[in-house]
Amino acid sequence: MSDKEYQPEDVQGAALEPELVDINDEPTVEVENLQASDTYVAELEEKIAAANERAQSEKDNALRALAEMENLRRRAAQEVEKAQKFALEKFAGDLLPVIDSLERALEHTDQENPDFKAIYEGVELTLKSLLSTVEKYGVLVIDPQGSPFDPNKHEAMSMVESAEVAPNSVVGVMMKGYELNGRVLRPAMVMVAKGPAIDTKA
Repeated sequence: MSDKEYQPEDVQGAALEPELVDINDEPTVEVENLQASDTYVAELEEKIAAANERAQSEKDNALRALAEMENLRRRAAQEVEKAQKFALEKFAGDLLPVIDSLERALEHTDQENPDFKAIYEGVELTLKSLLSTVEKYGVLVIDPQGSPFDPNKHEAMSMVESAEVAPNSVVGVMMKGYELNGRVLRPAMVMVAKGPAIDTKA
């Protein structure tokens, strides 16, 4: 070999020269990219939060709508049931005077008299048939003889002193009452017992 220093050559035989790089360029690009990335992430988080808020609001609205529909359905069912129970209220009320008349006829007919026995039995059978029929539709008799006075079902026509029964007990029924499916059509007209008068002179 000659005394000259060996120079590396490329394929074409030219000497390779090292490439100079400015080390200050790349960090600036990375910082800008990070800043842009942080801004993008913040915008995404805001959009996600807004979307979640809208979704929760729509869910609440849907739940409220379902609750309102259920309440409407329940109220409608109650109204239908109520209408079915009390549709006969006026008709049943109009039958009460007929029942009263048949009962009075029995009270004033001597069943021991052979001339009226057949009439008595016919009226009695008619009354029993009528009461049985209306009972099928929820009409029940209120006959509180001997029971405690109930202002929701009884109407006190008079007060009488009595030492034989407890005060506030029904001692006489002047007219029976009637109820339809638990609702009073007519309260029973009654006499109510009160305690005997106290002798203040003793």
